[in-house]
This record gives sequence, C-alpha cells and structure tokens, in this order.
Amino acid sequence: MWFRSSYSNGAGGECVECAVTGEEVLVRDSKLTTGPVITLPSGAWRAFIGCVLGN
Repeated sequence: MWFRSSYSNGAGGECVECAVTGEEVLVRDSKLTTGPVITLPSGAWRAFIGCVLGN
C-alpha cells in the first residue's frame, strides 16, 4: 500500500509516496504514479531516514 509523505501540502507540490513490501521500500513521485520506482533494501531506507532525522 502506497502512502504519501507527511510533509506533503496537498497543493500539488513536490511529494513522494512510499510503500513497504517485506524487505524493501519503494519510492515514487506522487504525480507520476505509473512512472519509475526506486527500490531500496529496508536497512538502507532506515539508515537514510535516520540521517534525515539526525539520529
């Protein structure tokens, strides 16, 4: 199931959607839902989010 970033303002600006599928995280542009998808191992996603949040 895809979910949208909590930072999305709903005004059509820049936004991503993510989906968790077991051991992977999928990321796509919310405006191009049939476009390319980035697939990341869940550990890499956790490391990325940790850096963004300063953990």
